[in-house]
Amino acid sequence: MSFLQPSGTIIDLGVNIDHVATLRNARGTTYPDPIRAALLAEQAGADCITLHLREDRRHIKDADVIALAPQLLTRMNLEAAVTQEMIDFACRIKPADVCLVPEKRTEVTTEGGLDVVTHFNAVQAAVKQLQDEGIRVSLFIDADEAQMNATAEIGAPVIELHTGRYADTEGAEQAAELERIHRGVLYGVSKGLKVNAGHGLHYTNVQAIAAIPEIAELNIGHAIVAHSVFVGWENAVREMKAIMVSTRLGARK
Repeated sequence: MSFLQPSGTIIDLGVNIDHVATLRNARGTTYPDPIRAALLAEQAGADCITLHLREDRRHIKDADVIALAPQLLTRMNLEAAVTQEMIDFACRIKPADVCLVPEKRTEVTTEGGLDVVTHFNAVQAAVKQLQDEGIRVSLFIDADEAQMNATAEIGAPVIELHTGRYADTEGAEQAAELERIHRGVLYGVSKGLKVNAGHGLHYTNVQAIAAIPEIAELNIGHAIVAHSVFVGWENAVREMKAIMVSTRLGARK
């Protein structure tokens, strides 16, 4: 829990460290170290550390997850595909949270939400295995009522709504997408779900999402890594958290 949010009641920031690992892997060096990035992010106000162990290991590696788990003072939010390999790995590491996400080898980044309706049985089995190990499970989904109904039926307590389309649009189209997300947040809460959000959010578009009072947590990575090139890693984390908190407090007035 960060110094900016001692009560845990405003809004949480999950800092995604994937692209610190991307920089490291680009030259095959040991730096920049994603473990150090995670620990510094905690000191700068991150409420949790998010990282995605992809099947192709394009950024985060198994060793990163293993090394980081015992060092965190907040909590780990491990993103993983619905595959037996990834679910078994998560059960060995036992992070506080596992967020199940869709994954395609050809995509640059996650392109949409998990289709819980179509893959209901596989997702249900994965959720049960993780929950049996005491891990809280979230599902990364689109703001779609059918997907939220399926999530609630499975028994996953948390959803993370995909904000990529909101982030990639402008003007009236973005306003419509924001309204769709807002409706989705309210519907998720009505189903008894904790609602988080993320994907594509940055320093000038996060405000409208952060202002939605029912959203508990935003997970943001690429924008923070990119901004840190100019202002430093800890400053980039602090700035994002400050924007989120000030926006939420302003929305309450």
